[in-house]
Amino acid sequence: MRKEIVLSAILLTGLVTRIWAQDINANVTVIATRIPSTVDHKVFTTLQNALHDFINGRNWSNETFQASEKIRCNFLINIASAGDNNSYSATLMVQAGRPIFNSGYTSPIINFQDQSFAFRYSEYQPLDFSDNRVQGTEPLAANLTAQIAYYIYMILGLEFDSYSLRGGDPYFQKALNIVNNAPDSREISGWKPFDGIYNRYWLVENMTNSKYTLVHDAYYTYYRTGMDQLYDKPAEGRAGVLNALNMLNSVNQENPRLMITQFFFEGGKASEVSKVFVQSDADQKARALDLLTHLDISNVNTYKADLQ
Repeated sequence: MRKEIVLSAILLTGLVTRIWAQDINANVTVIATRIPSTVDHKVFTTLQNALHDFINGRNWSNETFQASEKIRCNFLINIASAGDNNSYSATLMVQAGRPIFNSGYTSPIINFQDQSFAFRYSEYQPLDFSDNRVQGTEPLAANLTAQIAYYIYMILGLEFDSYSLRGGDPYFQKALNIVNNAPDSREISGWKPFDGIYNRYWLVENMTNSKYTLVHDAYYTYYRTGMDQLYDKPAEGRAGVLNALNMLNSVNQENPRLMITQFFFEGGKASEVSKVFVQSDADQKARALDLLTHLDISNVNTYKADLQ
């Protein structure tokens, strides 16, 4: 199974690190332009280097990856403020893609900005994480690695789901374990259901709740019987994508405003799905447009421009 993910580097001003190792090949970017010069910015370079070693220097799965199969992803940390005792408040952008068979195209599988990333980091402190001890010894320090680990498991889960039916389950369970044992302090949010309706809790809840198992079928169908077939069998590929949209719509009708439904269409997915049906006949275009305007209201104009 090809697992290589190719994603363009983030073209933003900041500190960028790239490394090849283990099963993850991550670009890590730390931006601290909003932090005053009274804070020594060298610590952010050290943080970036420590995080790329932490992410890329360990095996996150039980699979054996060839060098060309390593999963490429981007982590962009934009630090908004610095507090007492080396504490920071930031946003975390997570991006990963999934290569489509027989093409040079990469489909966005996750492009999500987490608005709440609170952590503590002292220069040169070791970054540790254990699935059996998520909370660590101090909440803010532990949250730095717990939140990163959570998204790595979500990337792995989505990636494996796209290649084999329910293939991502072990990684979603690992992400759920982090949620259930997450560091807890008044500065940390996003791990609990009452922290909002669009956060880490709800994302993994949706992917592990048996009520929404059809979502896993949709991810698999969208990629393996849809996108991966477009080059050799375009009609079958379009039918597969349409089938996946029908699955998502079934979930959406019973559970409107479910986070995973909105999550699916983020990060360029709207343009991708719309372009799939540009060569369809009038009937298939109409069916796709009807589904998409119900599933992804925020991108209705894109769908109408391509499919009407």
